[in-house]
Amino acid sequence: MILGGFLFISVSVGGIFAWIVSKLFQQTTQGLSLLCGGFLVGLLILDIIPTALQMYQSFGIVHGALIGYLLFQVLHQLSHPTTVQTPSIYLLTIALLLHTIPLSVTIGNALGDSTFGITITASTILHHLPEGFALTTALLSQGKQLWCLLLVFISLSLCFSLFIWLGHYINLTNHAQAILLGISISLLATTSLSEFILQHRRALPIDSFLIYILMGYLLSTLFHFLL
Repeated sequence: MILGGFLFISVSVGGIFAWIVSKLFQQTTQGLSLLCGGFLVGLLILDIIPTALQMYQSFGIVHGALIGYLLFQVLHQLSHPTTVQTPSIYLLTIALLLHTIPLSVTIGNALGDSTFGITITASTILHHLPEGFALTTALLSQGKQLWCLLLVFISLSLCFSLFIWLGHYINLTNHAQAILLGISISLLATTSLSEFILQHRRALPIDSFLIYILMGYLLSTLFHFLL
């Protein structure tokens, strides 16, 4: 539960940074959605995918990515039952929840290591700052209230704590963790492209459209080099 609390602090700090950035855009709906999409693409390219390929076999990741794509199609239809579509916060939240599982299981397996504490605590705090930024930007782009954001952050923290506890007693194989991470990568990629970028391709002039995406990508680059 302590590490779950650290995760909550981490995503909250990322959320505060997102709120500050949103003020620069005067909370423009399309701009914030594109910013979030560009940020997620950068997070995948610079951090999540390279780390996954270093830690796990590519076969398991590809297997999970295929499952994730099919899952996205199902969840997309469920979250958009009408022709009026807005970026789905639920898909992004599910993807980030799945993304926490391999890390939390690994932490659970290593809890008995006396040299583990300080290193993993610092890593946990820094690792989830970008997730907090992405979620907050997505929620602000839809004008969601603060309690929605708190509910999402608490859910992430509880999920993280639960799988740390399970990881202490259950040892998932590397292949299973690779599949989970592949599902997460696929959901993040399809959600960022379909829900946050392509939906607004005709809502803004092409130069503004590309600038917002590029700014989101550059922000993810900043997180990557600072963290």
